[in-house]
Amino acid sequence: QMEKRIIFATGNQNKMKEIHMILADLGMPIYSMKEAGIDIDIVEDGTTFEENAQIKAKAIAKYLPDDIILADDSGLEIDYLNKEPGIYSARYAGVDTSYDIKNRMLLDRLEGARFVCAIAAAFPDGTVETVRGTIEGMIGYEIAGEHGFGYDPIFYVPEYGCTTAEMDPVQKNELSHRGRALRAMRA
Repeated sequence: QMEKRIIFATGNQNKMKEIHMILADLGMPIYSMKEAGIDIDIVEDGTTFEENAQIKAKAIAKYLPDDIILADDSGLEIDYLNKEPGIYSARYAGVDTSYDIKNRMLLDRLEGARFVCAIAAAFPDGTVETVRGTIEGMIGYEIAGEHGFGYDPIFYVPEYGCTTAEMDPVQKNELSHRGRALRAMRA
């Protein structure tokens, strides 16, 4: 009997760092796809965060049927832009465009924004569960903060008076879309 493992379907080291912090007390080893020896291209052709998370989880579950597979799909929704960039957050303004440029382009785009994280879990018995976590905020008027990654430097959370990139990692994980989704999934 192999020990129960969680495999997280991401190659993103920043995400893995957050996941290890948020799920530290789970008592199960958590590995990235790469660490589990899986290197496949997954076509994320869903139309929602949930669908894309499920597509990723199920794709990896085919290769590792005995493990619990977690996959997240997350991004930034800006109401004024019809919830763009949404599921295309990573591809917004081009895959190879730096986040400095993506952030600069979005800065003029006003209030009413949220980070969304959907997480799907594919279990060895074939069932798939999905949860969603969100954090509400707005697009700040300037890029601020050295923590976090991606769009964090422009995601301003009014009740804390700072961006998610200005929060220390422990506080960010308390409040963030990924922290909320991972805790819901842990439960």
